[in-house]
Amino acid sequence: MENDIDSLIADFTCDDVTKCQIARRKLVSKGSAAVEPLVKELSNKRHWVRWEATKALGQIGDKAAAKALVNALEDNEFDVRWLAAEALINIGQDSLEPLLSALADHGDKSLFLRQGAHHVLHDMDRSGLRRILQPVMAAVEDIAPSIEVLQVAKKALDTLKTA
Repeated sequence: MENDIDSLIADFTCDDVTKCQIARRKLVSKGSAAVEPLVKELSNKRHWVRWEATKALGQIGDKAAAKALVNALEDNEFDVRWLAAEALINIGQDSLEPLLSALADHGDKSLFLRQGAHHVLHDMDRSGLRRILQPVMAAVEDIAPSIEVLQVAKKALDTLKTA
């Protein structure tokens, strides 16, 4: 099965969009077994490979990919960052801990991370976590990076861990 997954991922490097889409669908059908190999492709030098891997991980929706997808929020390509945020939304509340940890660690230094976090948190804000997430939303919406992002993310993370 591993060779099959590697072969499908290799199809992402071709110039045939249809072949890439078919490979992605087959990888998604493999579910959790495809997560680790797809996560490795999030650092691929080729934009299209990162795009396909991120899209597939979002469609699989396995929480094991959450930390890597948070890292992908800082990809140089906007569309990969967007897909990473959508994937984290699809994973749901299991994506909050790695997202808040990243914000608490270096959210003041990364505009891309703050933008991606805003996208994810905006969607999660509709859940029962509004009280916990609202201060983080307000901090990431601020134009100027601030130590406040670190503080409110840490507080929200601590609250989630004790809830």
